[in-house]
Amino acid sequence: MFRRRALLTAPFAALSACRRLDRPAIGVVPKGANHIFWQTVHAGAIQAAAEYGFDIEWNAPAIEVDSSRQIEIVESMVNRQLAGIALAPVDRTALVSAVERAARASIPVSIFDSAIDTPRRLTYVATDNREGGRIAARRIGQLLKGMGKTAVVGFMPGSASTMEREEGFAEELRANFPGITLAALQFGMADRAKAMAATENMLAAHPTLAALFADNESSSSGAVQALKARNARHVKLVAFDASEQLVDGLRQGWIDSLIVQHPFKMGYESVKAIGEQRAGRTPAAHIDSGVQLVTAAELARPEIRELLLPDLTRWLGSPASH
Repeated sequence: MFRRRALLTAPFAALSACRRLDRPAIGVVPKGANHIFWQTVHAGAIQAAAEYGFDIEWNAPAIEVDSSRQIEIVESMVNRQLAGIALAPVDRTALVSAVERAARASIPVSIFDSAIDTPRRLTYVATDNREGGRIAARRIGQLLKGMGKTAVVGFMPGSASTMEREEGFAEELRANFPGITLAALQFGMADRAKAMAATENMLAAHPTLAALFADNESSSSGAVQALKARNARHVKLVAFDASEQLVDGLRQGWIDSLIVQHPFKMGYESVKAIGEQRAGRTPAAHIDSGVQLVTAAELARPEIRELLLPDLTRWLGSPASH
């Protein structure tokens, strides 16, 4: 068994803990801050900031569905004329006005994790989310041998990244697994308890349900809890993202497989793009940060352990320093 190691004080922590007056600051605004996914994005951003001579100003809504709070954070960064902003938009339309205001103020904005409905961005760094959904469908198709009933525990309507996963999942089933019925889609709204309730509702409504796809960390955690409550080991769960709880669920057999992203690369490339522009170079308009399926048999591989539960000591320091 491996666990995420305790965070210790580290030199890189100073980059995110405070602003130095002689260094430009890049604002990094994820959808949330509590999950290890976003903490790993933070680490990648700090790594790039160290290379380009930036400080990082890290700020996020308390809950991942709060687009109003995210708009306030971005607007504040624009008002203070930060050198750049890296943003994972909660909603693809709600954040458009804030991003376009930044562009008018000549503040470059890197978009990461989830798309936005404006071209006025420096770059877009993200998982191929549609392919992530297809990977989940192919795994479930394999597990069910092409026949049966499945359902999706989603994140929230309007979130581009998870909507693309849901669309890719449905497209792959229709194209290559016509014998598998997609019985339901319900949303957890970034709340584990709501995701658990949604999963229980679908299991009750569809007693022959054979597999589930949970398309984000909170929905995956809620789905695992629902399966445990019903002792429903016969329902195969393919879960998106990773956390200690989800890795434990994979190891114990409650989860068949995890589809994992590369959040460190998201944070790194988003801030790097701003550094490249400030150095007079043109960053790529779109960077695919990668996605892969991990099974329990692969947990012993060091590179998989580091991907699932990275040691963030070097970048984030001790919890008290955040």
